[in-house]
Amino acid sequence: MIMEVDGLSQGYGNNLVIDDISFTAKSGELLTVLGPNGCGKSTLIKTLCNVLSPKKGTIYVDKRDLSNIDPKEMARLIGYVPQTMTHFGHSTVYDLVLIGRRPYVDWSYSTNDLRVAADAMITMNVNAYISRNIRELSGGQRQRAFIARALAQEPNFYIFDEPTSSFDLRNQLDTMRIMRNIIHEKEACLIVALHDLNLAMRYSDRVMVLNDREIYDIGEPEDVITSKMIKDVYGVTADIMEDMHGLFVRTYDINTDLVEDRA
Repeated sequence: MIMEVDGLSQGYGNNLVIDDISFTAKSGELLTVLGPNGCGKSTLIKTLCNVLSPKKGTIYVDKRDLSNIDPKEMARLIGYVPQTMTHFGHSTVYDLVLIGRRPYVDWSYSTNDLRVAADAMITMNVNAYISRNIRELSGGQRQRAFIARALAQEPNFYIFDEPTSSFDLRNQLDTMRIMRNIIHEKEACLIVALHDLNLAMRYSDRVMVLNDREIYDIGEPEDVITSKMIKDVYGVTADIMEDMHGLFVRTYDINTDLVEDRA
């Protein structure tokens, strides 16, 4: 399947944070959205999920206007994980993840629904908390539970907003590896907003950089994540290094480095 974003503009009131951008994302691809704070990453993610209606432009899924797709089918197409969740009710982890199967349920959950939810909890390593209330979990545990809910939906498009922001280093790597494997194996698509350039470099098929309301660049990680881009977009000096594990970004604090050089 292909998601096409055509001439999208989005913002709040009269303030546009995204202005006339176009790109595609397709099955089997992990597309990472990068950019500084305030560049519109979260706004774009919410618009791709139909949480926000475009001010201008259209989003198509296999040539169908996303705004014309009914909610139940939308839930089968898109699994959305926001950056933060503030309303949890009194759900247990099990209840939360099982909600991901609702788009497929007519009267009651089937044996397959229960199996898919259980597999999702095991995949995201939250099965040990199955009976615990969501409110009792740490931020990282809670985020893993919400990702498990998205996995249980078995959508065509996973759309995540900073899913690793609450994670320690191990869980960041595990989550990106798990998601990359899932989308490649199941021919799904993940569109994910991240801040970590090294996670983007390591796990993305393509990256898209937002800056000044437009797309600064889009393409393969090694072509887009460059010293020039990091300087232009983030105002930071960096080198792209390579070792036996691949490419990575090394940044410098110029002021600190100058002080250390003079010592």
